[in-house]
Amino acid sequence: MLELRFDNVFEVLNTDPESFARRGQLKTAHGIVETPIFMPVGTQGTVKSVSPHELKDLEAQIILGNTYHLFVRPGLETIKKMGGLHSFMNWDLPILTDSGGFQVWSLAKMRKITEEGVHFQNHLDGSPTFIGPETSMEIQAGLGSDIAMLFDECPPYPCDEAYAERSGELTLRWATRCKEWINNNNPMAGESSHKQLHFGIVQGSIYPSLREQSAKGLVELKFDGYAVGGVSVGEPEKEMIAAVDNSVPFLPENKPRYAMGLGTPAQMIEMIARGIDMFDCVLPTRVARTGTVYVSHGTLNLKNQRFASDPLPIDEECACYSCRNGFSRAYIRHLIKSEEILGIRLTTLHNLYYYINLLERARNSIECGEFEKLRKELRENSKKK
Repeated sequence: MLELRFDNVFEVLNTDPESFARRGQLKTAHGIVETPIFMPVGTQGTVKSVSPHELKDLEAQIILGNTYHLFVRPGLETIKKMGGLHSFMNWDLPILTDSGGFQVWSLAKMRKITEEGVHFQNHLDGSPTFIGPETSMEIQAGLGSDIAMLFDECPPYPCDEAYAERSGELTLRWATRCKEWINNNNPMAGESSHKQLHFGIVQGSIYPSLREQSAKGLVELKFDGYAVGGVSVGEPEKEMIAAVDNSVPFLPENKPRYAMGLGTPAQMIEMIARGIDMFDCVLPTRVARTGTVYVSHGTLNLKNQRFASDPLPIDEECACYSCRNGFSRAYIRHLIKSEEILGIRLTTLHNLYYYINLLERARNSIECGEFEKLRKELRENSKKK
């Protein structure tokens, strides 16, 4: 394991002269993360259909796990007995864990919000499950993730300004309680001798003044990084971009910035241009399971009849396992239509490679002063069917 100093968790190495894009390094207990970075989503302690070895072959640097889902199954005590989440899932690189705040939104019909925290009706068996600020921090400390997100309320879209204001104030009070728990317990990242990092989450829905208020309140509490939350919850793309625009200017330049749950390739590049460093999204793996793949000129739906006899790989310009080994579009279409697991694996490996490689291209383009060229390319591709 790397011996890292944590007096400077994040360092900006290069900036783009024509935008707010930046190239950086984030130091964690299990390694250095090169930013901008895409984090594959492993909600249940696994990225669907992909092994840890394959993730490393894809050059994934950090993955994401979910506090709520791992807490209800298999349970914190089980994971702790197995040596923490890294050991449990056989992954020795960095892990970021969401706090459970997203489930406050996604499981809205099965929960009750109080000042104390959130009382969930367990989505598996209906049993009561409570997560509050201190509980979330304790669970994530037990999981041993490198980066733990603060517990927050992710408000729905749409919501009126009064609700968004109350929600944002509650999130700030919860952030204060999270900070107190962190200061009192000094959690480590797994079995390492290095501290767990903690990121605050900016809320405020679509209201600029509330975004500013949330960001400033979190910055006063001095966390290791900051995320823009409450996006990708059904709002139009214009509102999503505005939420980032109304949050980032109030976040410190020397701390990493994370846009939660985003997004399409073009959206990620636009967010990088606005100063975002980190992304996670289920999109590449989710659409892969329906036969949709990303290619250099847009997307393809391999279920379409026109691919039934197509001998080409998914993308002739791609170096992923599926493409470089010559699996044809016709064969993958057959597998997907037949609901064969191999078809899902081939499309998933391809899409993850596309996302991870795109962010590597973004890093390289910032370094050599050609980020706007990449940005233009993605804008044009997003218009293609």
